[in-house]
Order: sequence, then C-alpha cells, then structure tokens
Amino acid sequence: MARPKIPRKSTSVDMTAMCDVAFLLLSFFILTTKFKPSEAVTVETPNSVASKIAPDKDVVMITLNKDGKVFLSTGDNSSDIQKKHDIISSVNESRNLGLSKTDIDALTKAPFIGVPVEQLAQQAKLQTDQMNDKTLPGIPAKDSTNNQMIDWMRAVSDVYQGTKVNLLLKGDNLAKYPSFKNVLTAFKKNKLFKFQMVTNPESVPQGSDLWKANMSGKAVE
Repeated sequence: MARPKIPRKSTSVDMTAMCDVAFLLLSFFILTTKFKPSEAVTVETPNSVASKIAPDKDVVMITLNKDGKVFLSTGDNSSDIQKKHDIISSVNESRNLGLSKTDIDALTKAPFIGVPVEQLAQQAKLQTDQMNDKTLPGIPAKDSTNNQMIDWMRAVSDVYQGTKVNLLLKGDNLAKYPSFKNVLTAFKKNKLFKFQMVTNPESVPQGSDLWKANMSGKAVE
C-alpha cells in the first residue's frame, strides 16, 4: 500500500521581532555616538609612511599652526594632567608671575597653553570654547630674542626629571620656519634631544625600497 503523501507547506518566518531589535540597536548607536569635536588648533600635518603610533601617556605636545603660532598641551590622563599642573606652577615660580591657585587650576583644565606668560592670568579666565588659534596669540617663539618656549621646555625638563617624556611636535605644512627653528632651539637648550614628529600616515608607494622591504619582511637601513 502506498504511503500517503503529506502536503508540504511553505515555511514562514515572522521578522517583526527582528526588525524591532534592529531598530532599537540603530537608535542606541545613534544616540550614544560621540562625534569628534572640531580641533581648537587647526593643523594640516605633512604626509609620511611612518606606521608608528603616537604614545598616549607622558605626552607633551608642541603644536605650530600655519601662522607660526605655538601652543603647548599634554595628555588627557590623570598623570599627564598633574604634570601639566606642575609645569605651569614651575613657570609661575621661575617668572614670578603671581598666578593664584585658581588661575593655575583653570590653566591646567584648559586644552592648551597659547599666550605669552604675561597673559596667562587672562587665559585662565577664558571659557574653553573661547580658546583657539584665532583668538589666542600663541606662545612667543617667532623672535629668537623673546623665545618663551625655552622657559616652558625648562619647566618640562624639571617636571619630568628622572622619568621619560614623550615629546611630540605637530607642525602645519605651512608653519613659519622661524617658529619651528626656535622651538627646536628651546628643545636643545634644555637637553631635550628626542622628539617625534606628528604626521598624516599614508600607504607606502608600490615599487619603492620601503615597499619592497615590507613585502619581504626585511627592515630598510
């Protein structure tokens, strides 16, 4: 006797629950995403094929914008912030600026130092959104006779004495050479001979010696 045939029914899947979950996830990511804020100091760094990642601790960064203005900042972790406080306090003492504790605390919270030492008290009273390379004159470094970066680098050297400091130099492609030269002079005068240039990474050109070395796994001397 032949086996009775069971009628086949098409399988249907209710996607309503899946759509609800996808919509909830999408809403979550949209609401929790933090967009990168615009930089207070606009810098177009030169391109390079270097793949080394910049350090994220014990950082002191010197930034030069296209107008040759110089700014000093540190890392964002608690150790770097404390070091920044000590650096400002050192400059305050060495230059007899008379900054109050409130001023020093406010400057420590500022994204960067960007005024002559004589105007630090004025910068301390500014709101963060008022600090950028358009409103602030930068640390004097264009004139070798008034290179205040020497004072700041002396403070950095004193605060980091006995420990390693990751000194970064971030310069615009159109930065003025006198400012760049005087920043390097400030490094040398305080025996800070090791620093890293911050660049915009790009791929290694195919066919170049570095590309061939990378493909073969050998280092280029």
